[in-house]
Amino acid sequence: MADEESTLVEGEDHPLWDWPVRGIHWLIVVLLPASWWTAEEGYLDAHQWLGMTVLIAVLTRVAWGFTGSPQARFCDFLRGPAAAFGYLRGTVASNTPGHNPAGAYSAVLLWSLLVLQALTGLVNSDDVLFTGPFHYVFETDVSDRLAEIHDWLFNVILAAIALHVGAIVYYERVKGQQLLRPMVTGRSTDRSGTGPTQPIFKALVLAALWAAMLWGLMELAPAPPSLYSW
Repeated sequence: MADEESTLVEGEDHPLWDWPVRGIHWLIVVLLPASWWTAEEGYLDAHQWLGMTVLIAVLTRVAWGFTGSPQARFCDFLRGPAAAFGYLRGTVASNTPGHNPAGAYSAVLLWSLLVLQALTGLVNSDDVLFTGPFHYVFETDVSDRLAEIHDWLFNVILAAIALHVGAIVYYERVKGQQLLRPMVTGRSTDRSGTGPTQPIFKALVLAALWAAMLWGLMELAPAPPSLYSW
């Protein structure tokens, strides 16, 4: 059985990264600067829609980590902290052509930060022209505290992105491992996937389900208090 599996992996050139992984990755690359710009320029309604799109994209990627193609799944690349530190020290090898043990934690950290950033944005308010759909779910002091987290968390995300980009440059230039090419084309000259990719429509269904869930929760959210008392 082991010989048959080895023959399957080595004999077939499967894509390393499927369309959903690549599409979500580059969508986030576009959405983050757009979200920053709309916030800076005061286009807060557009900023909210961009933030919700980021949330749906990341949640879809998380769900894809359980149902997607081999290298997209958490069971393929997520290992214990000891393996991650061992990989950084050079004492533990990566056992997957996808994310290495340390890179896996970097990706999970960035996804977690983006989800937290989007969720705190949904309770934000400028007390003048914009109020997030979940602002009135909490008491005012709680909503204000979450809004503060939303503001400074963006700097943490920038630091995580800088670390991510620095790691890419290091692996590309120093270790000679292709990271950008497979994230664009899906394929690499030095690695290939261990199995066939899942169809993209499955990821689109997941995204639609997350969007429907978010819309449903927004419909259930408390409405702003009336300005008139009778």
